[in-house]
Amino acid sequence: MRQTTSHILMVRPKAFGFNTETTGNNVFQGEIPLSKIEIQQKATEEFDAFVQQLRSRGIHVHVVDDTENPVKPDAIFPNNWFCSLGSTLYLFPMFAPNRRLERRGEIIAILEKDFQIGKVEDWTFYEKENLILEGTGSIIFDHINKNLFTCLSLRTDEMLVEKFAKTVGYKPVVFTAEDENEMFIYHTNVMMHIGVDYAVVCLESIRSDEEREMVIEKLSLNGRKIVDITLEQVHQYAGNMLQVNNDDGDLFTVLSTQALASLTDEQKAIIQSSSQLLPVDIEVIETVGGGSARCMMAEIFFTSKT
Repeated sequence: MRQTTSHILMVRPKAFGFNTETTGNNVFQGEIPLSKIEIQQKATEEFDAFVQQLRSRGIHVHVVDDTENPVKPDAIFPNNWFCSLGSTLYLFPMFAPNRRLERRGEIIAILEKDFQIGKVEDWTFYEKENLILEGTGSIIFDHINKNLFTCLSLRTDEMLVEKFAKTVGYKPVVFTAEDENEMFIYHTNVMMHIGVDYAVVCLESIRSDEEREMVIEKLSLNGRKIVDITLEQVHQYAGNMLQVNNDDGDLFTVLSTQALASLTDEQKAIIQSSSQLLPVDIEVIETVGGGSARCMMAEIFFTSKT
């Protein structure tokens, strides 16, 4: 399976805002002096500009509109509730009850209409047991080497990681990552990103020497270069990137303008040796939502019917 795709699904927000059900373990969320209407308007403007920038590079963006009711403040982050592997669409158990509403049958139907999907595998019943695994927020895939990386938290259950890895035929690389206040980092995709020829990771967040060396070893396979970012850069979303490609095979690393500004020249040079940096301005979405560019893009690896 290839590491990147040229097809991305994104959900245009209708009720974006500060989610009180997730703030307990997402320290990245913040409030700003704007009304709910103004926040929604700004988020929509940032979203539309983001989509246009991707499409202008030849990347296929499949936009689905959110629905106004029920209110889903985090619907703009679809990568947490589904992912595609092979010909299977996986549905994941979510931590916050109001985020579970994001799993809409209409979106699955759109994917089934446009892509060749063999089956849908539903893991959401684990929510009844309070076992959580939030898609590609929890899991970072190394498709080339068939490894999956996860840092454990309230949103990433170790048993489910092991079970999912066995189901899909990947090897789990499990570790813990903490911020400067010794709190578990809530999603792996804010401290790690894997591209074709490079990997971004916050090594200082992995306090165990043994786990850190294991992560370095696994990320370095096939000669991947490691971009080691600091916890300060993590808070500026430097770990929340996604590499995509267009139909010509050009590679783009999508990240926020805030994340780009935090990178050193050396870090940028490693990424740019194989991929073009594509920054997007999503300041309001990042600040209020506690997620960045990668969270807004759900990769589609299925074969297109057209």
